[in-house]
Amino acid sequence: MRREARIKILVLVFVGVLVAVSNTAAAQIVKSVEVVGMTVSDMDRSVEFFSKVLSFEKIGDIEVQGSDYETLQGVFGVRMRVARMKLGDEMIELTQYLAPEGRPIPADWRSNDHAFQHIAIVVSDMDQAYQQLRAHKVRYASTGPQTIPASNKAASGIRAFYFKDTDGHNFEIIYFPPAREIRAGSKRATDYF
Repeated sequence: MRREARIKILVLVFVGVLVAVSNTAAAQIVKSVEVVGMTVSDMDRSVEFFSKVLSFEKIGDIEVQGSDYETLQGVFGVRMRVARMKLGDEMIELTQYLAPEGRPIPADWRSNDHAFQHIAIVVSDMDQAYQQLRAHKVRYASTGPQTIPASNKAASGIRAFYFKDTDGHNFEIIYFPPAREIRAGSKRATDYF
């Protein structure tokens, strides 16, 4: 009986070590987010929007096609134009499907729809950034910049505004007051836009 108890303990210890090693290995496999991608209907118009309105820099622009891309995208006969845009240390990848063209974002989609997503862009001055967006006549998703109330202790004082790009993708500009850290190790809000 003692021997059986020791064997059970050894098996449990072995399983525990195996689980710990596999959890550590899994944590090391996933490292970071490389890029956030979005589909656009007109690449030139989108590149101009991201460059002129949001201060992104175009760092790449290629056209791709073929069976490897068909398999990767799950779309037969695919031909795409892909541009990479950079803001600070972050990148987005814009993809225009030249063939076959996709469907537009539904005109009536809202924040509570499952397809909804957005990208938040940190700004150093909410009022200035908002005026820049207004000067470029962006479509609003919010009524105007909003300040998170003091009742929300984790986010009080943060200001945010939602708007849409030329295809209807949602974006947010967000301002963090000087007393708030964005997150440990990240750049300060003054580093962007």
